[in-house]
Amino acid sequence: MHRDPSPVNGAGPTPRAASGPRRRVLMGAGLVLAGCAGGRTGPASPVPASASTPPRPRAPDPAALRELAPTGRLRAAIAVGPSGSTFRGTLDAPGGRPKGVPADLAVAFGARMGLPVELVPYGNYPDLLDAGARGDWDVTFLPYDDARTRVIDYGPSYYDQSYTYLVRAGVPIARVADLDRAGIRLAVAEGSVTARNREGVIKAATIVRFRTLDQIREQLRTGTVDAAGAGRETLLGLAAQVPGSKVIDDAFLVERVAIGVPRGRRAALGVAAAFIEEAKRDGTVRRAFDVAGYKDAVVAGPAAR
Repeated sequence: MHRDPSPVNGAGPTPRAASGPRRRVLMGAGLVLAGCAGGRTGPASPVPASASTPPRPRAPDPAALRELAPTGRLRAAIAVGPSGSTFRGTLDAPGGRPKGVPADLAVAFGARMGLPVELVPYGNYPDLLDAGARGDWDVTFLPYDDARTRVIDYGPSYYDQSYTYLVRAGVPIARVADLDRAGIRLAVAEGSVTARNREGVIKAATIVRFRTLDQIREQLRTGTVDAAGAGRETLLGLAAQVPGSKVIDDAFLVERVAIGVPRGRRAALGVAAAFIEEAKRDGTVRRAFDVAGYKDAVVAGPAAR
């Protein structure tokens, strides 16, 4: 397998996201407050009716609630990009409010706990995980990955994610098995499930890592890379933004998508697990999928006891 580290560590299309105040969205008491942390707050507007509308809240154990949300608000880490999925949101405008499945589930979770919700968007996995290690967020929704368990304790899954390839126009790849050959450049997101899975499998093609999904999209558009690997819903969204591209029908991996909390918060994990199990039973997850356009996505069954 050939590896090309230049997009991450050298000249190329993947500069590290600049540090600084992260734009956050605080949701509670029926209002959305949008603005930069520590800066000016924009005008409040009603929360739009969506899959986030919860049934009557249930009071959790006070000690568990304090562990879940030590700041008094539920800070939800939302992975965002130009294409959404069952775990990735999009922004309603540059620097705006995260929307999509994980945002709706986070709002529903906060409402059931009686907590205001702060949606904290992250454009790449390394920044999200670094923030989790610092204790900067309280809950997230991500595919399971062994490497992430150093930071995240996962609860039950709510979806089984299929992983495959998006191929740009003119590249003769029809099946997953066709991709691994000399001369093919495969784009993956740094720190993703795809990156770790493919690095042990790809032998002849070149894996090229990019920091964000936006960068992968641009490299596909310009023909710098031949294909991208990611979850199917993500790639279907990207295909609409990359003319002539196609998503391969078969898959190289199926992995569970689950709710998670920062490592070591055992009581918080119990609360999160109870929420997601109830959300699967009562239709909250189903509604979140439907509102986001994933009407064919199958909600995972109950967790084994």
